[in-house]
Amino acid sequence: MHDDRALTEGRLKRVLDERIRPAVHSSSVPLQVTVWHAPGEPVPVAEGLAAPHSPVAVGDRWGAPWGTSWFRVTGSVPADWAGRTVEAVLDLGFDENMPGFQCEGLVYRPDGSPVKGLNPRNQWVRVAESAAGGESVDLHIEAASNPVILDYHPFLPTDLGDKDTAGSEPQYRLARMDLAVFEEDVWNLVMDLEVLDELMRELPADGARRWEILRALDRALDALDLQDVPGTAAAARACLTDVLSAPARASAHRITAVGHAHIDSAWLWPLRETVRKVARTTSNMTALLEDEPDFVYAMSQAQQYAWIKEHRPEVYAKVKEAVAEGRFVPAGGMWVESDTNMPGSEAMARQFVHGKRFFLDEFGVENDEAWLPDTFGFAAGLPQIIKAAGAKWLLTQKISWSQINSFPHHTFNWEGIDGTRIFTHFPPVDTYNCSMKGSEIAHAARNFKDKGRATRSLAPTGWGDGGGGTTREMIAKAARMRNLEGSATVEWESPAAFFAKAEAEYPDPPVWAGELYLELHRATLTSQAGTKQGNRRSEHLLREAELWAATATVRAGHPYPYDQLDRLWKTVLLHQFHDILPGSSIAWVHREAEETYARVAAELTDLIDAAQRALTQGGAGEGRVAFNASPHARGGVPAGGAAPLAVPEGTVAATAREGGGFTLDNGLLRVEIDERGLVVSAYDLAARREAVAPGQVANLLQLHPDFPNMWDAWDVDAFYRNTVTDLTDADEVALTEEPARAGRPAAASVRVTRSFGASSATQVLTLAAGVKRLDVDTEIDWHETEKFLKAAFPLDLHTDRYASETQFGHFYRPTHTNTSWDAAKFEACNHRFLHLEEPGWGAALVTDSTYGHDVTRGARATREDTSAAGGTTTTVRLSLLRAPRFPDPHTDQGVHRFRYALLPGAGIGDAVREGWHINLPVRETEGTAGVAPLVAVDNEAVVLSAVKLADDASGDVVVRFHEAHGGRAPVNLTPGFAFAGVTACDLLERPLSAGRTAVTTTEDGSVELALGPFELVTLRFSPA
Repeated sequence: MHDDRALTEGRLKRVLDERIRPAVHSSSVPLQVTVWHAPGEPVPVAEGLAAPHSPVAVGDRWGAPWGTSWFRVTGSVPADWAGRTVEAVLDLGFDENMPGFQCEGLVYRPDGSPVKGLNPRNQWVRVAESAAGGESVDLHIEAASNPVILDYHPFLPTDLGDKDTAGSEPQYRLARMDLAVFEEDVWNLVMDLEVLDELMRELPADGARRWEILRALDRALDALDLQDVPGTAAAARACLTDVLSAPARASAHRITAVGHAHIDSAWLWPLRETVRKVARTTSNMTALLEDEPDFVYAMSQAQQYAWIKEHRPEVYAKVKEAVAEGRFVPAGGMWVESDTNMPGSEAMARQFVHGKRFFLDEFGVENDEAWLPDTFGFAAGLPQIIKAAGAKWLLTQKISWSQINSFPHHTFNWEGIDGTRIFTHFPPVDTYNCSMKGSEIAHAARNFKDKGRATRSLAPTGWGDGGGGTTREMIAKAARMRNLEGSATVEWESPAAFFAKAEAEYPDPPVWAGELYLELHRATLTSQAGTKQGNRRSEHLLREAELWAATATVRAGHPYPYDQLDRLWKTVLLHQFHDILPGSSIAWVHREAEETYARVAAELTDLIDAAQRALTQGGAGEGRVAFNASPHARGGVPAGGAAPLAVPEGTVAATAREGGGFTLDNGLLRVEIDERGLVVSAYDLAARREAVAPGQVANLLQLHPDFPNMWDAWDVDAFYRNTVTDLTDADEVALTEEPARAGRPAAASVRVTRSFGASSATQVLTLAAGVKRLDVDTEIDWHETEKFLKAAFPLDLHTDRYASETQFGHFYRPTHTNTSWDAAKFEACNHRFLHLEEPGWGAALVTDSTYGHDVTRGARATREDTSAAGGTTTTVRLSLLRAPRFPDPHTDQGVHRFRYALLPGAGIGDAVREGWHINLPVRETEGTAGVAPLVAVDNEAVVLSAVKLADDASGDVVVRFHEAHGGRAPVNLTPGFAFAGVTACDLLERPLSAGRTAVTTTEDGSVELALGPFELVTLRFSPA
């Protein structure tokens, strides 16, 4: 037989495009349309409905960027449509390729009740199932004219990303506003043909099944009268019955479809627009659930439920009803789908605390899964946080975006830094916006790496990023693939149902230990420095506010600000969303974020001040006390307590250096700074060990060109390192000395100013008495474009790995590039410290607000007088600033301040301690009375991450702590108050089952525990 596949395939495409799809809505009549353009920000629904409208016609332009237009469409169903299904077809000017990325609408009835959302792939509103004829139609559309930021030519700089710069030019033209007859047979024929066509193209050309489908399609097209598609659609469908009813093979891959709309809580739109995106999408999904009995829809992010509860209660009522039926599934149990690399320990824990508690309180739903399809890599500390929150499963998808290495599993156990393992699934469909295309389903089955041992995968199904969700077309396709020869089988289920079945069939999956590193989007650790600093400082202020408020409540009866802290935590958690904290949102988002962080800081500072005044009786007395919120004592002030600050004794000698520059020496560390303001030596006097590599200079600012191949704010590509400019020219190098004075040790500083490009940098390098630490305060007035600024510290250290802090511990990465996996990690994340060590000696860098860094090593040249190698230089570089132009064309322009420090001779414990100290400086206030810690521990390796009152307002004291050095740690924890009982809890402060954590109370009133490496514990004390 002749191979006529191309002929039939071409015929099918043209007939579908030009005859069948247009016939889905056959007869149509225009609706009358009026409009009111809201003058500013969105208005309440009642105001939009009541506003004075003016006539507008199809073809008219509308919609200034970020504007809102209220359209009213009216008309009546023609009498001769009696008995027909009638829909309104409402096209605001959509591009069907951009669901979620352009204009959208929410349709209301005249009484303000929502009907459904409109988007490029969802333009219909059902008016009548069986029209009587003559019915009136009256609908209102709240239309958002969100501009297209990510266009067909992506990553072009645009000022559309902020309402202040976007202008007022209309963005769209009304395309269609009609009443139309919905031809159900034609629509079903489209679904039949699309499913079979898409399946056929995935099957082998030499297989019988492909040819059976081809011939059936031929017969169906022959049966169709192109001049009367509605009248002959049923006959065409009858030709396809046999090929659509052939059952799947018993060994077919099994796909759980989960209705989904990955709605970014902010990205190429501001937070206020996400509130409306969620309302539009959930309106669609609740309507679809009513129509489709097999459909199951899952939505994560408690924040998004809270938004519709507050702003669209009528939509929320439908959501609650669908949740109660078990078909609208609150998923994930987090406040938002946050970044997981940069949030600190407590913040990552609170994502689950606030998310799971919201779902429990609102719906009575306990989440067993974490749901993070789009997060840019996963920190190695996350598994035990998931477990401590009472969950046991994780879903992610983003790792499929990795540039270099293909992840070896799709279902596996993920092991964290403490040994906790979480059953994890990574959908082989390779998208969190599955649309049920045959190519997607076939890819999932082929791609699944656990064949032979497992048979199941999950497909998050629906338009996402900007919302939209599942469509009736996706549901129809899934129904046809439920049991279809040649295809994987598809069934709608909840995430929990999938995980239970997947875990049962795969009880011994492979194990992946350590971080799930995304080999892409590495620059999100640096972009938008102001947002990142706001996050870091907010996290530490929240720690202080809880600690001092709890102490003041227990000790002085000070009222504990439960509601205020709850609100502030949720604000900070929202801004950890995976396009806000990573710096990959539009200018509007980051401008608002920095304003929000400033308000959060002011409010938390007031809470801290009020609690400290309560503890010091308003600062009575002539002396001064220092409050130390760090988990380690310093200057005679206990961790979590207050006392007069003891100033380290000693002096710092500052002398001119031969050849220019200065030498600073405090008896512990001798630092030489040359005439260019660069550190040429940092000598550990006790160890008689030089930290700076021979012939190298430290604290060297380095500037790279930074123009990645795509995803400007997200990516830095490896080739950026091919070109570098060392900023060695100094405008000024000057010495200042400070003698010891009240509350301050003696210190000497070298101030260095530099100019480069259109920017300038001022650095103050300080060595204080009594510490083996060189502090660097940096202020940069940054006006570069597409540049990457780093601070380099080449160290005389030979090591094949280094430690970087992550949640509740630290994680080791290689310094070498032995494998492609090692080489891919050329930019990575740390929290407060980086630590490198040879046996017997190490060095650390601690930072107050940066996250991105790189570590490399190289062999020095062989010395001329011997055959011995010259040794190894290991270079640590902190990533300070970038200047991408998309999606914010003015990213990071302006003044930035950073603080970091070099610690020669530091062990891991020093790195942990000094990392806390640089982020939590003491707060001095008037007063003479000290404050004993509310809780104390007797082991430096044990870090208290939270001391607070229980969230249920019972007055119980909650203490969270972990082993921070990576070893075993026996510890006595001593409360500074009488207690009636103590219970080991999960993160939600609920008692753990017996035996999970052994807690022993001693005769002297302390609690005795033995912690394993990085073990996390939460205890709840009931005061006597």
